Amino acid sequence: QVQLVESGGGLVQSGGSLRLSCAASGRTFSRDPMGWFRQLPGKEREFVAAISWSGNTMYYLESVRGRFTISRDNANNTVFLQMNSLKPEDTAVYYCAAGAANYCTISACYKSSRWYEYWGQGTQVTVSS
Repeated sequence: QVQLVESGGGLVQSGGSLRLSCAASGRTFSRDPMGWFRQLPGKEREFVAAISWSGNTMYYLESVRGRFTISRDNANNTVFLQMNSLKPEDTAVYYCAAGAANYCTISACYKSSRWYEYWGQGTQVTVSS
C-alpha cells in the first residue's frame, strides 16, 4: 500500500520558517515527479512547488518563488519544502503529491493536481501576523 506522510507543519509567526517533509512508502518514487499543493477550506487545491525525478527541474507558484525551496532525497523516498519568510497568506493545509498519471514534461502538468497519482493526508501550516 502506497503512503505519503507529511510532517513539519505548525504555527509560526510572520517572517518565520518551517520545513515540511513527505516520506513515501510502498513503492519508490525515484523516477517520478513530486510536488506540494495547499488548500484552504472551501477553496480549490493550489499548486505550490514541484520537482522532477532527477531534481534538476523545479517549478514554483509565483508568490512563493524566492521564499520556498523544494528538494528531494531519492535514496530515502522523501521530498521537502523549505519555507522561509512566511506570510499569513501562506496559511493552509499543505499536501504532498507524487507519481505521474501519464508521461508529460511540460510545466502545466507539474502544476496540475490532476496529474499526480498519490497524495498525503496533509499538514497544517498556520502563520500568525
